[in-house]
Amino acid sequence: MKSHDTAVIEMLRDEPEMALDYLRTAFDEEGGESAFLMALRHVVEAQDGMAVVAERAKVSRESLYRALSPKGNPTLRTMTAVIKATGIHFHDLTHPAS
Repeated sequence: MKSHDTAVIEMLRDEPEMALDYLRTAFDEEGGESAFLMALRHVVEAQDGMAVVAERAKVSRESLYRALSPKGNPTLRTMTAVIKATGIHFHDLTHPAS
């Protein structure tokens, strides 16, 4: 049986247009900082994986793993770089879909 994480990553690979809504939902959860980090990790894994996105974001792979871990505490600079590296604009996370 697949883990929840694996199933979500596969879904995001199959339907990449869902990534923004998935991140928005996690972003809007009450006290959802860890939920958002996990959702962003799923999106990163679904796209090209940690190594490729870390390179695009100009952070080390190890730093990206730490930042997106359940106890991660990334800086705004890191979050912005990672979100941008996934092709999503930070602004889009805070505004409803049109």
